Amino acid sequence: MQNLLNELKTVLSKDDRLVIDGQLSKNKIVELALKLDADLLQMLLGNDRLKEQFFQQVGDTYVFDKHKFQRFISNKQFLPDSYTAFKNKIGLTVDDEYIADSKEVVLSWAYKDCILEGGQTEEDVKRKEIFWNETLAPDEIDRLLSPKLFTKFQRVNKDGANDVDSFSNDDNVLIRGNNLLALHSLQKNYQGKVKLVYIDPPYNTGNDEFGYNDTFNHSTWLTFMKNRLEACLPLLSRNSTIWINIGDEEAHYLKVLLDQLLPGKFMANVLWQKRTSPDSRLVLGDAHDHILVYATDPDKFKKTFNKIPLTEEQKARFSNPDDDPRGPWVSTDFTAQGYRPNQMYAITNPAGEEYYPPEGTCWSKVKNEYEKMDKEGRMWYGVNGDAMPRKKTYLSESEGITPWTWWDNSEVGHNQEAKHESKEIFGSKQPFSTPKPERLLERIIKIASDKGDLVLDFFAGSGTTSAVALKLKRRFISIEQMEYDIDYPYERIKYVINGGEAGISNDKEWTEKQDFIYTELMQLNEKLIGEINSVDSQKALRRLWELLKEEGFLSYKVSPESIDENADEFEDLSLVDQKKMLFELLDKNQLYVNYSEMDNGDFDVSETEKQLNHKFYNLK
Repeated sequence: MQNLLNELKTVLSKDDRLVIDGQLSKNKIVELALKLDADLLQMLLGNDRLKEQFFQQVGDTYVFDKHKFQRFISNKQFLPDSYTAFKNKIGLTVDDEYIADSKEVVLSWAYKDCILEGGQTEEDVKRKEIFWNETLAPDEIDRLLSPKLFTKFQRVNKDGANDVDSFSNDDNVLIRGNNLLALHSLQKNYQGKVKLVYIDPPYNTGNDEFGYNDTFNHSTWLTFMKNRLEACLPLLSRNSTIWINIGDEEAHYLKVLLDQLLPGKFMANVLWQKRTSPDSRLVLGDAHDHILVYATDPDKFKKTFNKIPLTEEQKARFSNPDDDPRGPWVSTDFTAQGYRPNQMYAITNPAGEEYYPPEGTCWSKVKNEYEKMDKEGRMWYGVNGDAMPRKKTYLSESEGITPWTWWDNSEVGHNQEAKHESKEIFGSKQPFSTPKPERLLERIIKIASDKGDLVLDFFAGSGTTSAVALKLKRRFISIEQMEYDIDYPYERIKYVINGGEAGISNDKEWTEKQDFIYTELMQLNEKLIGEINSVDSQKALRRLWELLKEEGFLSYKVSPESIDENADEFEDLSLVDQKKMLFELLDKNQLYVNYSEMDNGDFDVSETEKQLNHKFYNLK
């Protein structure tokens, strides 16, 4: 058999499509085989031994046995640096068919395809995370995404954490737990109620918390994002926007995905100048982030968005040299781009000089509207009345400035400013290497929402979005699933409630009573995932396996006896692959407790928690 394995490797290595980073890729080989790729089949037919092994002759025709080929490829002796063969050997098959071959659905989501191996508490220390897909049947997916049970309720205000006795849609909410499952749990009560979504997801730079080592880089990341975006869309109101902060690595892939999810809803790609100087490590210094903006109703949003308020420096440009009773004004251009026949008339200034719009432009108003403005003294022709016509723009009537897509860091802040804010709040503990400044969130929230509107952030991070929303008198729902030594969003919101002055605080009046509700998704197997992550030796992992057999909710697809019978092969795996094995053995439908199962005595849900969950899921 070994000679056949070597012969197969030699033949397959001749196809550049199958070689990634100098190594044959099992995934790519299986993918092409299942697609009956003509070039792959021709290569196999060109070798007599391989033809005899994987093809059945029917008359003059050779029929490829793709299932036999896949089983052979998945054998531990073929590219043995994988745990796939062992996984299938212990019973993760259905009727002798690989799960991946069946007509079930592949679902990727964090803590299932994104396991935090290292558990570091700082973003600048690279976490080696492992990603893979698991296959779930449609009924399993329904159960997985069904509403979850909430626990550890607190109402937090200036007096500290208090018991919760009631809920309202007006409450601010901070949720700890998997954000995909939390989003699905919010859909019953908050469908169509969110005015603004802002998220700052993992950038997939290779150095952030979404680093992984497989060859399906963009595919895995986009699946991760697609799951969450699809879950958040039902929450959006009829006139809402979603703003996604992202880097160059995934911005263009993400836009294609968003164009599929929200066809015709693209508004803008804002470029935020995040640095004060170029990144010297790069050939072309990285100076900006993208902020992709989509609207549920672009035409309506164009009419209802809020303009950027004038700064004191901009207000100083207004004066009143002619004692106009309407107050200070500044002259502004009276032309518009393009050609409109009814806006191409002649204008004669007080000095008797006739003007037409410059080439490529037209007047910004039709003639009768211009004549009305001129009669009301709203036109200006220079100090001596001999200049080209301009209109008066009054300070009292100015709604602000229409935002454009280049946001200078002098106006909305930069990463260093954000780090300074974070240091003021958290001291030496710094949660992220690239936090967002409060001024950036202030601009977004002001443009896209009004006081009392609901703002959603399901990658809460250090809590910047919820902190700024609170200061601007918006409501918020924030979700955070990453665990650190400090609960950063929780502490930051408390800081705001207690009058902390970091960020935009000094300019705001938000001293009225503020509070928020804190709650967590009730964990089940999720606790075991944390324990598996923390194990640092194969001996300790073996002890944990004995515990899992007694107390864990294992997948029905796996027989513990099969694993024990193959203990020697399990021991041969690396610690990383052993952990991956144990993750897959857990029943992913039991990571958190479903709301529908709160009365199951196995989950030990208190009567108080039951009542609070009933109230939460029955908000009016």
